[in-house]
Amino acid sequence: MTIVQLEYVVAVDTYRSFNAAAEKCFVTQPTLSMQIQKLEDSIGVKLFDRTRQPVVPTELGKEVIAQARVMLAEYQKINEIITDRNRDLTGELKIGIITTVAPYIIPKLITQFMQKYPGVKLMIWEQTTEQIIQQLKQGTIDCGILSTPLQEPQLIETPLFYENFVAYVANCSKLADKKHIGPDDINVDELWILNEGHCMRDQVLNICQRRKNTKGFQHYEYNTGSIETLKRMVDENNGVTILPELALADLSQTQQEKVRFFRSPEPAREISMVTQKNFVKRRMIEAVKAEITGFVPDKLKDKKRKALIKA
Repeated sequence: MTIVQLEYVVAVDTYRSFNAAAEKCFVTQPTLSMQIQKLEDSIGVKLFDRTRQPVVPTELGKEVIAQARVMLAEYQKINEIITDRNRDLTGELKIGIITTVAPYIIPKLITQFMQKYPGVKLMIWEQTTEQIIQQLKQGTIDCGILSTPLQEPQLIETPLFYENFVAYVANCSKLADKKHIGPDDINVDELWILNEGHCMRDQVLNICQRRKNTKGFQHYEYNTGSIETLKRMVDENNGVTILPELALADLSQTQQEKVRFFRSPEPAREISMVTQKNFVKRRMIEAVKAEITGFVPDKLKDKKRKALIKA
């Protein structure tokens, strides 16, 4: 059993294809297949069901592959220990982040992080929570920035900040006459929300205590993954939407007048750095965490807000 064989096995499990795994490992498909076959022969276990497309691991193979991921993570820590001896951080850091957080922290993060750590290449993808969780488990990204808790025992959540939700209402809405609002004041038929797959969609519906598939008004349905688009829909087509607190910094004075805060207890969400239990690149991840918590307003780091978070 070799490290290379374990890397090939994990690659096939990740991409569910011998050809794709070979491309990612920069070897030919026959070479990769031969090494995996040697490993299977040496341990007396078939790791993959090759009769199915895409390729899937056998039941016993799933357990072996899970342990292979742990072993590879521990092996990679050797390089990390060596890297930690150097004063300068170098290498790549792959980050997944949900779209409802990215616009408010990524521009500042890139600017400040690159100035301090020019030897690190940040590779960032905006994705849904489900996609990020899957890639964290597969090891194809190093960390995620997500709304938590996730209820995923394989992952570690380190809270970064807690932000309240606010309502953004059209001038002609009945809510515009109120200084503070409650969830029961919102008419779901006039509520613009994100499409399926975004965790904030579920959070907003939980705030309103109703689950309804329609978005917007009864005459049409609109699907979007962008908070900025939701704001524009309110500006141009009336209604109401829910914004995370960090979005307020980007609003013009006219738009600020459309914001309505919730009465106490205000609905809130927890945003965390999420990693595998056996994650590597600790110094880089800690550096990213430090940069984010450094520019996020202090009031968002108040742990008292955590009492408002519901799993």
